[in-house]
Amino acid sequence: MTTFTGTESGKTAPVGERTAPEPKPLTVGKQSTGTLMGLWFVVLGPFVALAVAIPLLWGWGVSWIDLAIAVVMYNVSGFGVTVGFHRYFTHGGFRAKRWMRVTLAVAGSLSAEGSVIQWVADHRRHHAFSDKEGDPHSPWRYGTSFGALMKGMWHAHVGWMFKRDMTNPERFTPDLLADKDIRRVDNMFGLLFATTLLAPAIVGGLVTWSWQGALTAFLWGSLVRIGFLHHVTWSINSVCHVWGERPFATRDGDKAANFWPLALLSMGESWHNLHHSDPTCARHGVMRGQIDTSARLIWIFEKFGWVDEVRWPKRQRLEKKMSGKYDRLRA
Repeated sequence: MTTFTGTESGKTAPVGERTAPEPKPLTVGKQSTGTLMGLWFVVLGPFVALAVAIPLLWGWGVSWIDLAIAVVMYNVSGFGVTVGFHRYFTHGGFRAKRWMRVTLAVAGSLSAEGSVIQWVADHRRHHAFSDKEGDPHSPWRYGTSFGALMKGMWHAHVGWMFKRDMTNPERFTPDLLADKDIRRVDNMFGLLFATTLLAPAIVGGLVTWSWQGALTAFLWGSLVRIGFLHHVTWSINSVCHVWGERPFATRDGDKAANFWPLALLSMGESWHNLHHSDPTCARHGVMRGQIDTSARLIWIFEKFGWVDEVRWPKRQRLEKKMSGKYDRLRA
């Protein structure tokens, strides 16, 4: 005898004939004209700023105030991306208190790399299809020849953002869509974008009590700082999927690699091979000598009790993923 079960529509269907629900679409259309205009601004703006700032060095120089503002904003927004957007919201590498969740979402938004939900959706999609069809920014998209790889590097670094279908948040970030706090921060992205541009100029102007101080702080603390951080982040998508060491096994086709020259500037994100081998691990630099300042910050947060259930690396787990020619684990 066939067993039947009810459905939401009131109809019944044999249990043996039921099928899994269709997955939600991968993408949800093109990005808006406003988004494209903002993208052109953050890509070209830093170069314009450099063209203006460098000649000004001869007359005005760059002050310690400008440098301090740039360094502080770089670290706040950078760690907001690496610790917040990436290791926490995308991969769940630890659990955070409510105020810390909101703080990380706001700090990451100050990077001007996109709203928290869209950033996480893109990155989860990247991991689901790493270096395969469906990956939004694989440098191997066009093939393996030199010309194809150079074209792919441009695509992975910045080109993918200008001509793309938007990743579907309902498919990749239902957890964040269900979080009222994070949705609110996501909706405030325009305001936070304006804040990350204007706050350095306001601080520089008030500290020096001059329009000159406001201008130089805007050039170095806003535009140049944003551009520098963006190119470091984008290099993880491009450079770290082409060049570097691969001591840990990843899925077939995944070419994520460790690229040590970017370790400090990327706050540990360029230890990319381990990350793709064990995405939820809160520390990416797991071998001796691999500096990972994002992991150190998470450790500090844990000591203060602001985060818990941190997924620290386990030696036995790492050894199973590791090539036999490497033996520099510190876990």
